[in-house]
Amino acid sequence: MPSPPDPRWTLVIHGGAGTLTRDTLTPDQDAGARAGLAAALEAGAAVLAGGGAAIDAVEAAVRVLEDDPHFNAGRGATFTHAGGIEHDAAIMDGRDRNAGAVAGTATTRHPVSLARAVMTDSRHVFLSGAGADAFSRQQGLEQAASDWFAVPERRRQWDELMASGGDSFDVDMKYGTVGAVARDVHGHLAAATSTGGVTGKRWGRIGDSPVIGAGTFADDRACAVSCTGSGEYFLRVGVGHEIAARVRLAGASVADAARGVLAEVKALGGVGGVIVVGAGGEPVWQLTTPGMNRGLATSAGVRTVAIYGDE
Repeated sequence: MPSPPDPRWTLVIHGGAGTLTRDTLTPDQDAGARAGLAAALEAGAAVLAGGGAAIDAVEAAVRVLEDDPHFNAGRGATFTHAGGIEHDAAIMDGRDRNAGAVAGTATTRHPVSLARAVMTDSRHVFLSGAGADAFSRQQGLEQAASDWFAVPERRRQWDELMASGGDSFDVDMKYGTVGAVARDVHGHLAAATSTGGVTGKRWGRIGDSPVIGAGTFADDRACAVSCTGSGEYFLRVGVGHEIAARVRLAGASVADAARGVLAEVKALGGVGGVIVVGAGGEPVWQLTTPGMNRGLATSAGVRTVAIYGDE
């Protein structure tokens, strides 16, 4: 007979790591980010508290963050060097390591849901660009015009970058990638990540967020991981898979694995953060930046959000 459900569940979310300090955020930005994180926690927690699947919970949480312009995903995504907006997202189910990912989409309102559709309704794992958006329309997913995604603050960032010559990334690292990891009452794990990339990206650049094993990974045998930070470095380390491998094969604790892999990223020159939930539901976040938008909800009644590194 199958084991009875374990009533314990865990949800961890993030809204990006970067130059997040009490000096760089205005009171309104601080309050807006915290409200967005709290809303995303409630959306995901409602799924888990009702006995729902981790994969449904992470999608629900990320969808809320994709609609919130305080974060760099969906509405509020950064502008490319050419002045457009491109979204990347991934989702992964720890039960069977099924996964879906999209990159460079332009018209789908919720890229994380498109990634889920790739996972469940296509024969593929990773779709990009116009093809991904065409698949989205075929699946009947909600579309949005370009002005829905564009917000004045991201335009300001782009204008500032262009005024400086347009040869660097992220003039203002206060808005980040979003993600969620969860363990449900059935003991299953899932992870999801969604991003607008970096301000001023060129040539169809893709970071770690939609890459399975880099920015997003889930395996019931180890843990679920969602990353945020210097994508080029997270890609080179394969952060999500590396954390899970240290847990599963080397017997490391989730916290030690996350800390060690972020140290590897830092040694190469990258910064950022990770959220992780272990097979037993243990929640972890680690960061090497001044702050990371993050939140935690558990079946024990914990509900907390934080931004700064000293919280």
